[in-house]
Amino acid sequence: KGPWYLCPPPSPLSSACFGTVRRAAQCCRLKEVGEDEEWTVCWMDSLVSLDRIKEMKRFQKINHFPGMMEICRKDLLARNLNRMLKLFPRDYNIFPRTWCLPAEARARGTRRFDAGDGCLHSPLHLCRPLRWSTGSTLVAEGRGRVQVTVLTGIQLDVNHHRIPQALGQKPIFLYKEGLARFATMKYIDPSSTKVEDICMHLTNYAINKRNENFIRDDTIGSKRKLSTMSAWMTANGYNTAKLWQDIEDVIIKTLIAAHPVVKHSYKSYFPNHTTVSACFEILGFDILLDSDLKPWLIEVNHSPSFSMDSQLDHEVKHALLCDSINLINLLACNKRKAMEEDREQARARLRQTCRTHSASR
Repeated sequence: KGPWYLCPPPSPLSSACFGTVRRAAQCCRLKEVGEDEEWTVCWMDSLVSLDRIKEMKRFQKINHFPGMMEICRKDLLARNLNRMLKLFPRDYNIFPRTWCLPAEARARGTRRFDAGDGCLHSPLHLCRPLRWSTGSTLVAEGRGRVQVTVLTGIQLDVNHHRIPQALGQKPIFLYKEGLARFATMKYIDPSSTKVEDICMHLTNYAINKRNENFIRDDTIGSKRKLSTMSAWMTANGYNTAKLWQDIEDVIIKTLIAAHPVVKHSYKSYFPNHTTVSACFEILGFDILLDSDLKPWLIEVNHSPSFSMDSQLDHEVKHALLCDSINLINLLACNKRKAMEEDREQARARLRQTCRTHSASR
């Protein structure tokens, strides 16, 4: 199918993720090449630089869209979703009410929430910059409806992957499999004594895997396949068809919020990519289910973790990567024809410049 280029990993964690990508690429018959060699696909674990975009040829593809940080940075995600919430209040009740401080301090007002101890507290800080950091503080309104009771009262979030190609030109693919991650402590409403119990309030695998209550089991474990969780819920009488429709609705609305910026950026950076897409991207949507099975968007990851430390990870992530590489359809663009057309366009521009120069004399 052609060569591909894997950008040098900047850290051991990225190296582990790139190992997974490398194995999937080899299974799809791609050959890894060096940075100075001709490549067809470039896989990066960081933001796409403008210099790299300018150097891309029409047959080359890169695994990030310019402008996608509009939903992958928490502060920009909050701003875009809040903007859509003002325009469509009924449709965009899909994320916890969020403010970016200090810009939205006035809009935040003096809201307080009851943590169950009879006292009113300030809203919860989801992300607070460190002392030497710059940027906004992200604040979310405290709500008493984010607990999950359907699965033994343990907090749950699901990680879904979506594969956008050229937005507005190509379909957006939803990977049917994913990971359901569970907190390892039974959920209790926030209080002054329980609010710092991270294994109760966070579902992050990196945090909970060190807890003594973490269960490694494909069926009843603290991390399971979405298909396993869906089968359990169906067997226990829950309407999983509506649940997945609601999750798809959240994902589509989130992408719509970023669409104007992404579309403008794409057309600005890739004016000559008219037949095939120059970009593709795997986005990881972290979605929290409440006790009513209503999905709430927590964040969007522009570089989901592809590290593997279990057979479960391998089954989900390897198949996702292989499907993604096959979907980008590297054979859709004839490399030799594209290069010849580019050379002809360059010669035409040169001739036009010479004629303009001669006419001005």
